[in-house]
Amino acid sequence: MKPQNTLPTPSEATIQQSKLLSEHIQKSIRRHGNLSFAQFMEKVLYTPGQGYYANGLPKIGQTGDFVTAPEISPIFSRCLARQAIQTLQVLPEANILEFGAGQGTMAKDILLELTEQQQDIANYYIVELSAALRARQQATLKEHLPEGLFSKVTWLDKLPTRPISAVVLANEVLDAMPFERIRIEPDQALQGFVKFDENKNQFDWDYQKITTKPLQQFANQLIEHIGKVSDLGYETEINLNIAPWLKSISDFLSQGILLLVDYGYSRQEYYQPARVMGTLRCHYQHRAHSNPFYYPGLQDITAHVDFTAVAEAAYDAGLKVTGYTTQAHFLMGTGLLEMSSDSEAPITEQLKIAQQIKTLTLPNEMGESFKVIALSKQLDMKLIGFKMRDLRHQL
Repeated sequence: MKPQNTLPTPSEATIQQSKLLSEHIQKSIRRHGNLSFAQFMEKVLYTPGQGYYANGLPKIGQTGDFVTAPEISPIFSRCLARQAIQTLQVLPEANILEFGAGQGTMAKDILLELTEQQQDIANYYIVELSAALRARQQATLKEHLPEGLFSKVTWLDKLPTRPISAVVLANEVLDAMPFERIRIEPDQALQGFVKFDENKNQFDWDYQKITTKPLQQFANQLIEHIGKVSDLGYETEINLNIAPWLKSISDFLSQGILLLVDYGYSRQEYYQPARVMGTLRCHYQHRAHSNPFYYPGLQDITAHVDFTAVAEAAYDAGLKVTGYTTQAHFLMGTGLLEMSSDSEAPITEQLKIAQQIKTLTLPNEMGESFKVIALSKQLDMKLIGFKMRDLRHQL
């Protein structure tokens, strides 16, 4: 997605929708003081009924703001299903749990592939907090799945309360978690807060001295890593939600694997001295830009994932890092080339599939920027998705 200088103007109805959310956030600031950026992001993305992921407006596809791998081609989900099958066959109970299922496309294609491969499943759990997205997922799955298969899908608004064995899936979940913004200047480290400028009638940055221990520790390590900064400063992000999230998964997972797919880097790559503006990105109508205050509730806000932080948090949570590779190598390891070689398909269909594969695997598309990391618990096996190239040594 290429940055655009000019963003489309929303409709009057959606502008009013954004205004209501903005007023809600302004009241919070007046009552409690300026918000940390993570607090602001939590509100603009997840406020019930008004936040970006909760307001019912299109998110994915041509009428939305971005496209995800499951929407590009069913081959992506079928490859995930092949990796799941390898694990499900050795678990005492064959469960899959998916976080943030979008429009339900990935769940649909995984379940159909499991059926095609004659792999039975006990339950397919979907953890979804958005009522609007849950309704969309239910409509998608009901339309495309046989009744017997659809009956195995259960929607959850909280994590399982009993231990289960499972394959846990999270595609583009980590990048949407609220994160903190840090600014390093030649003589100090600052935390990004959000204020409301009454004169300009808009939200804006308010950088303050860091006062919390985790952020100060991170800032100290960052300063040591990047060295001297210019007067222009160095801005970046840190996701403090990864560790508690992984701990909560480890608490209910008795045995199985967790597959995380997202765009990101190892820590060494992420916090390069030259990456002075970090990776904060906003997506609106398929335009990418860096202003998180543009019409709150109408755009997505993300940052790349520090996969070294994921690995460290996994270890602390009692999980083992079983594999780490690029999306391209993971898909090739789980059967992408085999699935794409249908010589009997019409030439137009073959060309369409070829273009989908290019998007999923080429380095200048999604192939290298997206990574797959596998975390396991009470399970010692070599996963097929990492047999072509395992990059754990880079973490």
